[in-house]
Amino acid sequence: MRITILCVGKCKEKFYSDAAAEYLKRLSRYVKVQIIEVDDEKTPDGASERETELILDKEASRLEKHIPDDAYVIALAVGGKEYTSPEFADRINRLALGGRSHIIFIIGGSLGLADRIYKRADEQIGFGKMTFPHRLFRVMLLEQVYRAYRITNNEPYHK
Repeated sequence: MRITILCVGKCKEKFYSDAAAEYLKRLSRYVKVQIIEVDDEKTPDGASERETELILDKEASRLEKHIPDDAYVIALAVGGKEYTSPEFADRINRLALGGRSHIIFIIGGSLGLADRIYKRADEQIGFGKMTFPHRLFRVMLLEQVYRAYRITNNEPYHK
């Protein structure tokens, strides 16, 4: 099993990078995880609907280059299916047991993701109705994946 976190935008803040690196290190004993960042587009203030569509389209094209046909794709989306941590652990475990060797989580940029990325996704998940900075969300997702592996392996983890 391998997991890819595919993100729009680079993580420039050291504290986010350090936190992500820590979870990648912890996860390395369970699963191969990589983070792929694609460039985000600059969004002008007061962007029109058409400008927004063009920006999302450019970002989607960059993302699609990193999505193999056989990968199981999970798009992160406000309004996506919400899981408890044990349910999320069970979901990842069932995908692995079902023969899925590669899971890709996609985190959009400040505008979200293009419709075609949501349509390509095998499922959409959310972490609630709140909006989070995508760089922080990357750390939150890594923490939940780490927690999932601890749960699956019946190892203690703080609640």
